[in-house]
Amino acid sequence: MMFLPEGTASPEASIRIPFDNTYASQLSSGVFFEPWQPAAAPAPQLLFFNEPLAINLGLQAPRGESVSTAEELAQIFSGNRLPDGAQPIAQAYAGHQFGHFSPQLGDGRALLVGELLDRQGKRRDLAFKGSGRTPFSRGGDGKAAVGPMLREVLVGECMHALGIPTTRALAVVATGEAVYREQALPGAVLTRIASSHIRVGTFEFFSARRMTAAIKQLFDYTVARHDPHLPDDADRPFAFFHAVCRRQASLLADWTAAGFIHGVMNTDNMVLSGETIDYGPCAFMEAYDPATKFSSIDQHGRYAFGNQPGIAQWNLARLAECLLPLLPNEDEGVQVLSDALEAFPAMYQQAWLMRAAAKLGMAHWAGEGADRGFAQVQAATEHLLKDWLTLLHAGHADYTLSWRYLCDAAQGREDRLRSLFSDTFDQSQLTAWLARWREQLTASGGVDAAGVADAMRRVNPWMIARNASVENALAAASAQGDLQPFKRLMQALQNPFEELDAFADLAAPAPREQAQCYKTFCGT
Repeated sequence: MMFLPEGTASPEASIRIPFDNTYASQLSSGVFFEPWQPAAAPAPQLLFFNEPLAINLGLQAPRGESVSTAEELAQIFSGNRLPDGAQPIAQAYAGHQFGHFSPQLGDGRALLVGELLDRQGKRRDLAFKGSGRTPFSRGGDGKAAVGPMLREVLVGECMHALGIPTTRALAVVATGEAVYREQALPGAVLTRIASSHIRVGTFEFFSARRMTAAIKQLFDYTVARHDPHLPDDADRPFAFFHAVCRRQASLLADWTAAGFIHGVMNTDNMVLSGETIDYGPCAFMEAYDPATKFSSIDQHGRYAFGNQPGIAQWNLARLAECLLPLLPNEDEGVQVLSDALEAFPAMYQQAWLMRAAAKLGMAHWAGEGADRGFAQVQAATEHLLKDWLTLLHAGHADYTLSWRYLCDAAQGREDRLRSLFSDTFDQSQLTAWLARWREQLTASGGVDAAGVADAMRRVNPWMIARNASVENALAAASAQGDLQPFKRLMQALQNPFEELDAFADLAAPAPREQAQCYKTFCGT
């Protein structure tokens, strides 16, 4: 990562972005988007620049031969000086927010600046967030504050390091002006990289208006971008829907494995690429409880940890409704889409159990699952997993570290694991479960203890973006202009599977009393 204060220059060179903008060129202006320009930033200052990501995108050469100055980057990624080829547009979309339909949302404080192909030939969106009012702002100021934009960096990079599909932050620039929420806050613009910003809500926008031609145009564009291998025949809508379901099942299983709570799983926050997007009121669960929620606006727990797979299915049902006009025979097609939708829970459960098998030390079984059949892996995992999670819940044990310290237990060292459970917890229950688990490890192949522990440590992280650490870093950056806690946390998050004494304080869960009253906010 690159952190440059104002006035610090790297070797002089201009950053060049090889834009190749298909959304703006292939879809209709005034229908799918509105051309727009970012607001001027009076005194831009570069707070964060993701140099490894820039290299991967082809914006800079390895070893930094083409690194631009901090001042130039601040001008570009504040929107003050857009590179050649940029075509900033505000995208139209609708969305179900907490179950209630809003027919027009759109990019109210964001702009898709353009698209580019990375070094692997994968198409990426480059978009601003917090760049000012657009035609979709609905009375808002279109701005963003430093704290929420740095949160996007921290949590997004944590997810990336954990191997979870995610949008990523390329840059954060302080604008030099205040934004007003409950109080005046320093403003900022985030530059976000995504496989695309096509959402369930994008389809809902045109479905609500019964714009069948636009739905077909959007569908063809989305398939060409994300599923070009699908056959071009009457079954394509069904194959596309199944592909989206499969990506979402995999993503939700990743969230479950990491203890991640999105906090605002509205349909406008589900992108069809299968990436995690919009790190607003998100957080990682500490003490295991399926009812855990942190979002201040989720008063009834609609988007609580244990509800996320069901909400994903609900969102996918809204997408299925949008695809109905594309079906050759609507009556038969509805049944096919319904069958695919009803299969989603099993699809998710399979994905989660395969991850759980690896987390429990049966990675060799999980790897053989395709040949042996899922049912055998399921039978070896399901009861152990259920009882393990019951123990974590009863003992108020930290979710992340319980999995991590289970790796020690594979080699007979149980002290760290046992220390995570509350004083009132009956440790004999854990003793009995560990005995069953070790019997299953032996029955599943007799792999040596050290090998099992090493394999488990590769999938059970030690470090996550702990809520208290994130808040401390954001508060220092926003209130004091001190980026040191942010930089240190960013460094710690780069290697989540490696235990480093220097970051032990950042890996520790917050005191239970503090964690119970923790709340997150959307930052809008």
